[in-house]
Amino acid sequence: QVQLVESGGGLVQAGGSLRLSCTASGRTFSRYTMGWFRQAPGKEREFVTAISWSGGRLDYADSVKGRFTISRDNAKNTVYLQMNSLKPEDTAVYYCAVQKPFGGLVTTTPSNYNYWGQGTQVTVSS
Repeated sequence: QVQLVESGGGLVQAGGSLRLSCTASGRTFSRYTMGWFRQAPGKEREFVTAISWSGGRLDYADSVKGRFTISRDNAKNTVYLQMNSLKPEDTAVYYCAVQKPFGGLVTTTPSNYNYWGQGTQVTVSS
């Protein structure tokens, strides 16, 4: 059974930092693109960032460029999201996900991802 478990969420003041982790079990995802998405109350799930299996391809939403950094440790089957300079508008449930095989491409559409974690809450106070 495939399982993705996120951790590291919490409450932080604006300008602060958090580091999210997502560990996969039940299968090795070292050859798959992995991504982070977020969903705020009343809003659709939106793309945040994704990283190819080698780490050679990255993509970030414009809203987080320069503030968030994605990385991965394939030996640990884990992907990370370092979030700096957090803003109240970053408040959301953050989900990690595994992309379907797309020949190494990094995509931003949630329907292109077929395994999802349960999410971790990030709350940024002003």
